[in-house]
Amino acid sequence: MFPLLYLCSFLSLFLLPPANLAAVSNDKKYLKLPLLRKSPFPSPTQALALDTRRLHFLSLRRKPVPFVKSPVVSGASSGSGQYFVDLRIGQPPQSLLLIADTGSDLVWVKCSACRNCSHHSPATVFFPRHSSTFSPAHCYDPVCRLVPKPGRAPRCNHTRIHSTCHYEYGYADGSLTSGLFARETTSLKTSSGKEAKLKSVAFGCGFRISGQSVSGTSFNGANGVMGLGRGPISFASQLGRRFGNKFSYCLMDYTLSPPPTSYLIIGDGGDAVSVSKLFFTPLLTNPLSPTFYYVKLKSVFVDGAKLRIDPSIWEIDDSGNGGTVVDSGTTLAFLADPAYRLVIAAVKQRMKLPNADELTPGFDLCVNVSGITKPEKILPRLKFEFSGGAVFVPPPRNYFIETEEQIQCLAIQSVNPKVGFSVIGNLMQQGFLFEFDRDRSRLGFSRRGCALP
Repeated sequence: MFPLLYLCSFLSLFLLPPANLAAVSNDKKYLKLPLLRKSPFPSPTQALALDTRRLHFLSLRRKPVPFVKSPVVSGASSGSGQYFVDLRIGQPPQSLLLIADTGSDLVWVKCSACRNCSHHSPATVFFPRHSSTFSPAHCYDPVCRLVPKPGRAPRCNHTRIHSTCHYEYGYADGSLTSGLFARETTSLKTSSGKEAKLKSVAFGCGFRISGQSVSGTSFNGANGVMGLGRGPISFASQLGRRFGNKFSYCLMDYTLSPPPTSYLIIGDGGDAVSVSKLFFTPLLTNPLSPTFYYVKLKSVFVDGAKLRIDPSIWEIDDSGNGGTVVDSGTTLAFLADPAYRLVIAAVKQRMKLPNADELTPGFDLCVNVSGITKPEKILPRLKFEFSGGAVFVPPPRNYFIETEEQIQCLAIQSVNPKVGFSVIGNLMQQGFLFEFDRDRSRLGFSRRGCALP
């Protein structure tokens, strides 16, 4: 079964041609897209609840088998920490906000087949009838083999030119997006103010959207999802083959006022940071969860002391459980329970600040920082060592968050490795450049790639 999965991934290189580039900012082979966040932001307790829900759904999704830089805005789809990308789709362009999600593959938008569309607010749904470049994929088109089909999909008629490709993408909580798989011209606002226009981007035009994951309050007004996972239909896969098959992002501290801009970079953004300044660790493949970006966590240190964690705790087992995932859509960090217990015990032992009178709901360690000008100078320091010798040393503000006035809590949670996986969430990633080099199957990171938050 696993060789078949890899064969399908190989064939997808030919079934889904790379998106054609019409124009790129500054004639460079990359895209730089602003990442946006929406306010009000969820409270830490709300973020924890949404993260827990997201990871539960993601763990159930295991199955057996040149350069663009764009601003990103944060939203929420089965989680609290997503970031949005402003995507303009069709001709003339229609502007929509999509969640940038490394934990999914499909690119899809909310669609309407209306003729008189006055009852729809602008920038809330895509109107394919209003676009001269909208092109539904035929059911016998090879690209149609790459998307999941609805249970009652119409039988494909090879003799009918208008026999379209139907898709249905399900989430573990029962949420669904279904409709037509199609190709369209997309325009991306880049950091330079110019637009990059890309032709023949494959996406799902969702006429039927249901469930809390894709339409509830946690979706936070998004108009769809930009899947950045490792599958052949993801945005990263489609554009990556045109721009060097890598992408990176810098997630900045969104609690600052005014918040600095975060960026998603598709391609080799040479202006970001020299490769020599990046720490690299291999990306691992989990055949039962081929979408996710797995890395191998080897050791955890607290104030320079290496914790005695059994190395087997970090392994992916035969059922696809365990391992460590880097995820843009989860806010907090999650560690396998045996490791988590050792980490929190070591942090408590080295803590020089008084405990809070009451714990914030959902958190196991909270301290009182009243009267402390710079608590980050006093809080214990964490260090993570990955395979390949890459060492990740985030500042304390990446794993201690203010849950109420003068109270900070450890923003790391426990996860059962027998039913889930450890996660490096976006809070832990803030202030670092993360580069996903898909050709070389490696993850790079550096603090020098972003302005310090």
